[in-house]
Amino acid sequence: MKTIAPRFRHLLLLLLAVTGALLAGAAPVSAHAALTGSDPKQGAVVEQAPTRVSLTFSEEVAMSDGSVRVLDPAGKRVDTGKTTDLGGTTYGVPLHSGLPDGTFTVAYQVVSADSHPVSGAFTFSVGAPSKTTAALPDQTAGGGVVGGLYGVGRYLSYAGFILTVGGAAFVLACWPRGAGVRPVQRVVVGGWITLTGATLAMLLMRGSYTGSGAVGDIFDLTLLGQVLQTKSGAALVSRLLLLAAAALFIAVLFGAYEKRTDPKEKKDLTFGLAIGGAVVAAGLAATWAMAEHASTGIQAGLAMPVDVLHLLSVAAWLGGLTTLLVALYRAPSIEATAVRRFSRVAFCAVSTLAATGLYQSWRQVGSWSALTGTRYGQLLLLKIGLVAVMVGVAWISRKWTGRLSEGLAAPEAAATTAIEERTRSEEAVTVPTGGASKGSSSGDAGGNAGSGPGADTGSGSGSDVDDKRSAQLARQRAALATARDKRIRDADPGRSGLRRSVLTEAGVAVVLLVVTTVLTSTEPGRTEEEAKAVTAAASQRSGPLSLKLPFDTGGQDGKGTLLLDMDPGRTGSNDMHVYVERPNGKAFDIPEVKVSFTLAAKKLGPLPVVPDHIATGHWSASGVQIPVAGDWKIAVTVRTSDIDQVTVNKNVKIG
Repeated sequence: MKTIAPRFRHLLLLLLAVTGALLAGAAPVSAHAALTGSDPKQGAVVEQAPTRVSLTFSEEVAMSDGSVRVLDPAGKRVDTGKTTDLGGTTYGVPLHSGLPDGTFTVAYQVVSADSHPVSGAFTFSVGAPSKTTAALPDQTAGGGVVGGLYGVGRYLSYAGFILTVGGAAFVLACWPRGAGVRPVQRVVVGGWITLTGATLAMLLMRGSYTGSGAVGDIFDLTLLGQVLQTKSGAALVSRLLLLAAAALFIAVLFGAYEKRTDPKEKKDLTFGLAIGGAVVAAGLAATWAMAEHASTGIQAGLAMPVDVLHLLSVAAWLGGLTTLLVALYRAPSIEATAVRRFSRVAFCAVSTLAATGLYQSWRQVGSWSALTGTRYGQLLLLKIGLVAVMVGVAWISRKWTGRLSEGLAAPEAAATTAIEERTRSEEAVTVPTGGASKGSSSGDAGGNAGSGPGADTGSGSGSDVDDKRSAQLARQRAALATARDKRIRDADPGRSGLRRSVLTEAGVAVVLLVVTTVLTSTEPGRTEEEAKAVTAAASQRSGPLSLKLPFDTGGQDGKGTLLLDMDPGRTGSNDMHVYVERPNGKAFDIPEVKVSFTLAAKKLGPLPVVPDHIATGHWSASGVQIPVAGDWKIAVTVRTSDIDQVTVNKNVKIG
């Protein structure tokens, strides 16, 4: 049984390696707000330079001065830098006057309502498209080294919360004697230290994480001051204040509470700690709910308390499971009643998780297609699978708990008998040794009756030797008793089986926690699908146009057919070809062909186009500009003689 501790360490190292690999693949995080529209639209060609660029997102975002930059074809900024809230989820930035023609680049970097950075860029053109030298930074918001470190901090903060809250709940609700067990104390205190350190690190990195992404900006006090004014900064500061209260709670739990011997006093203190601890734990959970997924989207008022309950259930289950695992491997003993109590607590926690998780899944996913067709939905399915595995292993753990209860009395009786027998045998060995020493001293005293000082010295030396030997024997007995207890404990099949099943649960829990952390950093399926739908509707484009228009000018030889082709048949620059044919299908040369485009809904037009005559019956025009998408009326005027002409119209959708 000497290999149990090394195996435990190896398994922990393996789980940490898996955790690191999953976290490495999780960065950079996905944004939770999407750009759903803009004015001018992406790729649009406008006749006159706009006075303002506006952006519309799928949800509210935090936008500061400089969050939107507009660059001219030479890469020079042409915006004023002052962003304005235009109402709803639309934001704008004014532009300077006198802008040149050409292609302009719009770059934005904002923070979504659930605290995640959002960045992107698009172009539009004034007059006609042109080449542009505008250069955008390669670093995306939330990515790079800072993004990776921030992701690790998020994971550690969740892990610290689970160990702190779950470990303390395990002691109070399941195993009060565990307050005096050093390994259990290390679990809770270690969780508190981890959560505090991760929160401080995230607070320092927040400004760089949502901004430049530069490592050097982590300790920029100006950025830190800006972060403190945001919702995320307030949540992190609140968490630190609550952690100070949690430190006091832990000190009482492992100090005054553990030393109480009077049952009534201990009961009263237990009640007080339970109430105070629940308030602090709920407050800590609320710091996530108030700044992340639950705080935005539909039914936010209901979603935030549900999210708090969900996090507390996770902590009670996984934190208690970790504490139980440590107790099984490191504590001298643990009562079967404590294991049974935790089994009931875990069952209640899993039931609550199922209910709150079902609501959260509906809220964040919204449809079956999003469940299977988005990254959030796929991660959610993986999380559900891991929870199902843990529940299955927990069922096995409950069976081992029953066996542990049945076989607990025999090992404890055997351990007590063995210790008593060993103690008696050791005492039998040490008594003759002590008697011989006394006889020797007595003989010495009788042989040196006249030497008083010599007799005193001999007696003192013998007493010192006896005291040292007694202390040494006491240490040996304690070490032997501890080793024997461990051998008997490890030999108990019920305890060994419970260890294995709980260790398996803990291993799955580590991976589950990683998936959950990545899930909170992924755009919800509902938001992603809504953004795709809006973007698809806004950017829906027709294909190349091909129109066949018969005409009759009313004069001699005035009948024929117009064939009009436009490629690519969408907003921006197009190539247009017009073919005129006689009724017999042969090319028909006529004096003049003119084309115009009108968009009545936007009061645009008519925009005239005079194509060039290329060959017999063939006219062409390049660079035909369609500034915006919509239902356009194309009017083609055909003149077959000096006085005979007609205009034929056709309504078409051009995207």
